[in-house]
Amino acid sequence: MSTESADQVTPDQEAAPAIPQAKTPRPVTGDAGGAGGSAGVQQGVAVVIPCKNEQERIGATVRGAKAIPGVDLVVVVDDGSDDDTQGAARAAGAVLVRHTQNRGKAAAMETGAKIVAMRDRPDFPARLLLFIDGDLSESAVNTAPLVPPVLEGAADVSIANLPVQEGAGGRGFVVGAARKAITSMTGWTPKQPLSGMRCLTREAFDAAVPLARGWGVETAMTIDLLRKGYVAVEIPCDIQHRASANDFAGQMHRAEQYRDVQLAVAARQIKRIFGH
Repeated sequence: MSTESADQVTPDQEAAPAIPQAKTPRPVTGDAGGAGGSAGVQQGVAVVIPCKNEQERIGATVRGAKAIPGVDLVVVVDDGSDDDTQGAARAAGAVLVRHTQNRGKAAAMETGAKIVAMRDRPDFPARLLLFIDGDLSESAVNTAPLVPPVLEGAADVSIANLPVQEGAGGRGFVVGAARKAITSMTGWTPKQPLSGMRCLTREAFDAAVPLARGWGVETAMTIDLLRKGYVAVEIPCDIQHRASANDFAGQMHRAEQYRDVQLAVAARQIKRIFGH
């Protein structure tokens, strides 16, 4: 007669797959909120849109962002535009801040996050930060699925997995290089490592600062957060943006992307080697 020890698990007792648990503590809501003023108040979401020369699309993008459930603040950072991006953003109802000179996406993201922090109430949980591109137009509202995994504590950062973009001329070389680097340094293999549409907690964003400059910002952010124990997930989002074509300008853009990704990855490899 066979016996089973108390710690053995039979096939019908196998545990279900573990649900991801975010590193960032979730804010207390409901009656347990106490006298701090946040009882029963759901954590807000701020959309931050770094952009340059998006006069034609930014208005629709802002309107789409404002339609996302839970969003109570939309901040557009005009990073040195030559057109009337700032006027179109204001007209659509965004809070507008402008860099008089182009400082790059990372600086625009950091500026936007600072503006949100200035508008967060000290007696309420810090808003989640939803970063989106300025050229999404009406499809910006379709980044809404990025919010629940972070809001509910399943992840610290959620990243948009986009459908195939019309007119895209790339062959996946930069994407493959970024994916390989992230897998090598973290063990996680994203489908779209260059996606700029991502929602994250304030704590996770602060842990990623200072952001890598240039087009390596997303790859570097993912590596930094995962290596610090934060949880990332990818979420399908039906969004459309202006894709780089396979002309000379598009090829130069991808060359710059590749350079910046490699620089960001090299900097993190050096830090890992020397223990910083």
